[in-house]
Amino acid sequence: MPILWLFLIVLAIAAAGYVIGRSRAVASVGGDHRKMHSLASFYGSNVAIKVFVPAFLFTIAWLLVQPIVVNATVSDMIPEAAIADNSSRGLVMAEVRRIADGLDSAVAAGGMSADFARTPQTDLDDVTQRIKDAGGVVTSDITAPVLNAAQRYRAMNGTGNFIMSGLAILIALGGAWWGIRESHADFRARNTVETSIRALLIGAASIAILTTLGIVLSLIFNTIEFFRLYPAADFFFGTNWAPSFSGRGGSSDLGVLPLLWGTFYISIVALAVAVPIGLFAAIYLSEYASKRVRSVAKPLLEVLAGIPTIVYGLFALLTVGPLLLEIFGKDGLGWMQAGTAVMTAGLVMGIMLIPFVSSLSDDIINAVPQALRDGSYGLGATQSETIKQVVLPAALPGIVGAILLAASRAIGETMIVVLGAGAAARLSLNPFEAMTTVTAKIVSQLTGDADFASPEALVAFALGMTLFVITLALNVLALYIVRKYREQYE
Repeated sequence: MPILWLFLIVLAIAAAGYVIGRSRAVASVGGDHRKMHSLASFYGSNVAIKVFVPAFLFTIAWLLVQPIVVNATVSDMIPEAAIADNSSRGLVMAEVRRIADGLDSAVAAGGMSADFARTPQTDLDDVTQRIKDAGGVVTSDITAPVLNAAQRYRAMNGTGNFIMSGLAILIALGGAWWGIRESHADFRARNTVETSIRALLIGAASIAILTTLGIVLSLIFNTIEFFRLYPAADFFFGTNWAPSFSGRGGSSDLGVLPLLWGTFYISIVALAVAVPIGLFAAIYLSEYASKRVRSVAKPLLEVLAGIPTIVYGLFALLTVGPLLLEIFGKDGLGWMQAGTAVMTAGLVMGIMLIPFVSSLSDDIINAVPQALRDGSYGLGATQSETIKQVVLPAALPGIVGAILLAASRAIGETMIVVLGAGAAARLSLNPFEAMTTVTAKIVSQLTGDADFASPEALVAFALGMTLFVITLALNVLALYIVRKYREQYE
């Protein structure tokens, strides 16, 4: 049964339980609501909560556990002889999952019957062609052990989904029976519902923490797996980036230094553009501009933040790149060979980051108490001296936060880099040469037929973990700087 259908069935049971529970509670006092401990709606809500929450939690737990059990069971079915020398059990399991999905697609499209998809086949070429005709993906020749494993994988998932749906509906019905039994005048329904709502709010507040923890653990585990297959010293200190997918795990050079250099170089160029312009714009808007000018200029400036990054990338590729090439290319100074370069991506990324710096800095500068300005003016300071010696030091922690946000945005940018900076991983000081970043290579390593048991795919997680650690270090440094200057000011 599809998950949507199961959700709608449980929701219908909850709605019916709400109506029945409310009516039963009212009937228990002969319609006199004054004799009830709680409002009638609380009794109905109590039934609905007891129907929906246990069924929902059970379904989520089942969906998390089932893939682990099915993968472990099917993996044990595959004999070692069916695994090629240049492959691994993880790669074979990835192929098994693709073939299972292809069988589902072929059955849904009418390309094969359900019995044909379950029966062991000898004509493997026919099975391959039927899967491809249905739009399925087959990346290697199907062998009998792999096909049998895919059929077993598909059957176990189908059986598991059927059992899950049945049990979830039974749990929902059990919850409805439990809640309806409690629907009488003496039951403290309001207390139960409010406790449930409090637990729901605590769970919602915990989602961000648990999501962050899950992301970090996913990065850590996959990074550890990568370093089991590829030397850590070669990754962190290698100066060559040349992944090779030939033979599924052929010899590859996966040195991260060229990617880190490209990331920092492009980000530095972008910040060199965004920070001065954004900060000066914030000072003008908050201290010098009239209300009329501010009401027009600030929204126009913030429009830059709403432009999709792909548009910035096209702007870099089609406008800024050719313009720089005309000035610094062969017909100009002769420094630039192509339109894709660090300078192209850095300039466009800097334009994109201007509102991140200006808008936040403007709000922070405006938050500085007017009494500080008045005191400075009373001591005979000019407006420029007040801004330099009073307003900016008071707003410095917030300004550092704005710059940090812009730096994080620059480090994580992808589309502008892909279209404006090129894809060359190199160590160079020339800003008019093509380079690439960590984020761009994460995308390229996971695009297409990526098998997560090969170093060439797992390296994306190592790159992500490296970027995470660097960003965390920048945040810690920025926090230290903010506290240092704040202590001096106070």
